[in-house]
Amino acid sequence: MIFKLGNKFEERFIITDEIYNGFIDVFKDKNPLHTNNQFALDKGFKGQVMHGNILNGFLSYFIGECLPIKGVIIHSQEIQFKNAVYLNDELYFNAEITGIYDSVNTIEFKYNFKNKDVKIVAKGKIQIGLLI
Repeated sequence: MIFKLGNKFEERFIITDEIYNGFIDVFKDKNPLHTNNQFALDKGFKGQVMHGNILNGFLSYFIGECLPIKGVIIHSQEIQFKNAVYLNDELYFNAEITGIYDSVNTIEFKYNFKNKDVKIVAKGKIQIGLLI
């Protein structure tokens, strides 16, 4: 098998204006926490908080484009948001294979996203199926 228990993967993502505005254009989520700087400041944040589901887009990119094979499908994923993410934040994504289940062609990863201050902003698990 191409995957081994303990394999690690790293990626870097930046929350750009294009990603932020694209998310709003497609999904129409205009909650003031995400779109009104003063509202976010009044609620104790440093500014507009990016939509958490932008990180799910980065997960999709990782599974679909960064793994050494393309014949994969996401079976399940879980994400826990730990700290706010802001426009232009640079995020460091780390994933590790924590389970390989040959009998059902399934791989499980634990992952996290950290900001430049090495603070975890989100973490979770994702399970994929190998389409072989």
